[in-house]
Amino acid sequence: MISRRKLLRQLAATAGAALGSPLFPNNGYAASRVSGGGPKRVIFFLQNQGFDPKTCIPAGLTSSGSLAKAKLPEPIEALEPFKERLHIINGLHGLHTSPSHSAFFGALGGYRGSDGVPPSGPTIDYELSKVLPETLLPHLCLGMDSMENMKAKPTVANLSASGAGQPIFMHSNPNHLYQMLYGGISQGDIRKQHEARSSMFDRIEQLAAANGKGLPMADQQRYGQYVDGFHDINGLRERLNGVSDHLRKFAPKVDGRYTKPEFETDWHDVLLDLGVSALKSGITSVLTIGSGRGEIFGAWKGIGVEEQGHNLGHMKQPDNPIWIKIRQYNSRMLVKLMEELESVPEGSGTMMDNTLIVYTSNNADAQHTSGATWPVMLLGNCNGIFKTGCFTQLDGKRPINALYATILKSVGVDCNRYNMSEKMAAKFDSGSGPLREVLV
Repeated sequence: MISRRKLLRQLAATAGAALGSPLFPNNGYAASRVSGGGPKRVIFFLQNQGFDPKTCIPAGLTSSGSLAKAKLPEPIEALEPFKERLHIINGLHGLHTSPSHSAFFGALGGYRGSDGVPPSGPTIDYELSKVLPETLLPHLCLGMDSMENMKAKPTVANLSASGAGQPIFMHSNPNHLYQMLYGGISQGDIRKQHEARSSMFDRIEQLAAANGKGLPMADQQRYGQYVDGFHDINGLRERLNGVSDHLRKFAPKVDGRYTKPEFETDWHDVLLDLGVSALKSGITSVLTIGSGRGEIFGAWKGIGVEEQGHNLGHMKQPDNPIWIKIRQYNSRMLVKLMEELESVPEGSGTMMDNTLIVYTSNNADAQHTSGATWPVMLLGNCNGIFKTGCFTQLDGKRPINALYATILKSVGVDCNRYNMSEKMAAKFDSGSGPLREVLV
């Protein structure tokens, strides 16, 4: 477990130093870097219902080339000022993930995924959280959905996993997440709710640990996972309280969007604010955002879209006013992520210089797809490792696993294949190792 002293030193090396008032002035910046160079933080943003390549590839671009003279399509036009940091990739596939309404855990795991199918291994976001410099909360997952779903099911696990049969939950209620991250430094009702929930979790952990001892061995193991979960929650709360003075600088202001949201997008926006604050404060180095929570659900009434859920997946995305609005909303979120990280000095540059953003869908190009093409947009270059300002057209013979192996390579992990056996690769991968086409 990460110690309070170690945590404080690492916070000082990242966000503390970036603010110009490090907690430990003599601590070296190198402590926050990955051995061999590479990004210190990675963000995954997955929109449900697919990502049609025609909504992101500039007109007239049919082969790999520069974006400098190209005009970005209307759905992603908000990224036009950031073209030099953008890399659009087309021609990866996810045939082996068997996507339909969603590839679920398979989208980030690179393996077969379907409704009700548990993860068969760790997903790329979790793997990165293990190899990037240790943080208090190695991996934060946010799930954006309709207001009804976010209230009724504040946590859902559909996208990320720490191993076979071990899903990671997404936070969908920003009030609960704020209490977890910043309840210890809050006042009034938020502080009271935080303390009440902390006492409840402490008591549940004690009861669970005591009551599980009389179960058969097989049930004890399963029961123990629940006990460990509460233990982790309680330990996290204690460690967050231990660095409260540092966190106070980054806590977002709570306003009516938290407690009295008019639309679901109010909660989407403040969830993004919380994710940004977790990155800037150094609480986490890996952020996963699931718009639609990896399912067929989701709603965007706040941007003038009345259609929601499953029906959206049966609409063609190119030139569709509804999907243009949704993708433009996503693009504005991407811009906010970049601008927020760009505003924080880090080393000889900014936090954005050390960040990679991966934007795609949990369902390849469309709902009810074979997964034959899986478009991806990258933002940022991982300290000069990835090409930017360009479009890359691949031949459709390499899987999304190859991109994930490439990202692992960029953070110093030698990975020829990610979650793919040689037998599977013989059928679904024409090469091995990283995607040379996207590297500098």
